[in-house]
Amino acid sequence: MLIDYWPLLGLRVRTARLELRLPTEDELAELAEVAARGVHEPGERPFLLPWTEGTPIERARALLQAHWHRRGEWTPQSWKLDLVVFAQGRPAGVQEVWAREFAVRREVATGSWLGLAYHGQGIGTEMRAAALHLAFAGLGAAHATTASFVDNAPPLAVSRKLGYQPDGISRDVRDGEVLVSQRLRLTREDWARTDRPEVVLDGLAPCLDLFGAV
Repeated sequence: MLIDYWPLLGLRVRTARLELRLPTEDELAELAEVAARGVHEPGERPFLLPWTEGTPIERARALLQAHWHRRGEWTPQSWKLDLVVFAQGRPAGVQEVWAREFAVRREVATGSWLGLAYHGQGIGTEMRAAALHLAFAGLGAAHATTASFVDNAPPLAVSRKLGYQPDGISRDVRDGEVLVSQRLRLTREDWARTDRPEVVLDGLAPCLDLFGAV
């Protein structure tokens, strides 16, 4: 069976109301439809890579191609895990976790998006907490990082709630304009001191070598 060769298909990260895992192809198509319907209000530009700014079909195709590309490029030295977030059994968005040279650095980074229909329900905080549990409790990470534009309040609020501390800024160029992002860092010690929802991990052990975590 495919899972024998790609055990990430069996990985499950669960909270009281969410499940994070890789999707089937039919579920990936449903997720693409969520992206096509929109992940932020018109006029907003919350991402450095402007994948959400095309037509609905362009957004859907960008999501599909990115998902397939990341699976195909995966190595224990450089990986990016796109966990689909299932709310009430339906795809609602994506929680990304990625790392380079994790075996040595013991550091992950995260990013995420949610379909517009799922905004304002606390799902963003819960799915990030689930990803952090995977990183710290499951993979043995020492640090987790993230970054958001300085004027993008919701993800910054999630980071503060989960115990991240400021870690400087980064300056990038998009369409000839300099954009400033707040970098944030969460240590294992700060994570352990922070209130967080209960998270259950299933199917992780067969995946550890793929993460460079053994």
